[in-house]
Amino acid sequence: MADVRVLVAEDHDVVRAGIRLVLEAEPDIRVVAEARDVPNAVAATVRAQPDVVLMDVRLANGSGIEATREIQSRVPRSNVLMLTSYPDDEALFASIMAGAAGYMLKTATPSELIRAVRRVGQGESLLDPSVTRQVLTRVRQSPVFARDEKLSRLTAREDQILGLLATGKTNAQIARDIHISEKTVKNHVSTILGKLEVARRTEAAAYVAQHRNPFG
Repeated sequence: MADVRVLVAEDHDVVRAGIRLVLEAEPDIRVVAEARDVPNAVAATVRAQPDVVLMDVRLANGSGIEATREIQSRVPRSNVLMLTSYPDDEALFASIMAGAAGYMLKTATPSELIRAVRRVGQGESLLDPSVTRQVLTRVRQSPVFARDEKLSRLTAREDQILGLLATGKTNAQIARDIHISEKTVKNHVSTILGKLEVARRTEAAAYVAQHRNPFG
């Protein structure tokens, strides 16, 4: 397996150095660049073309969300994993809609961070478990009736899979839960993303949270 190439965008020098030490202790992860502000994060990503950008939500002179949006526009092959010190509903949804592949709290353990980097580096999407709970809370509290125009495009099976996807479950876990093959789940997920007009699983989860009332 090829090394996972990582760019670390974090405005606190000590934190950035600590993250680098954790990642470079792994034989299959290589930190190829660092940045502490928005312009440098974007420029370094364009230059280094990393597999993963570890992006602090708040950088020295601006928003990591703003940087993520620019990176996804200019370097779509680089997957952005947002890091934040505390859960924030608005930052979570803004990050997802900007194209971030995942969102983690800085309270994660080193082993959790390493696993997340590897998963995002392989093109997967993820949310920190506590963040997933926030998504579900937003879903439950949403005042919007379920007959959203895009959600209404889904079949009953696709709707079921979307509900499981929104809880953070992987294709393999969904396949086990509803007793179909993982390949079939993957095909359904691709169709769901197309019908919702989004590119990532995390965007689909955010769309559900913003547009469905499960009690409607």
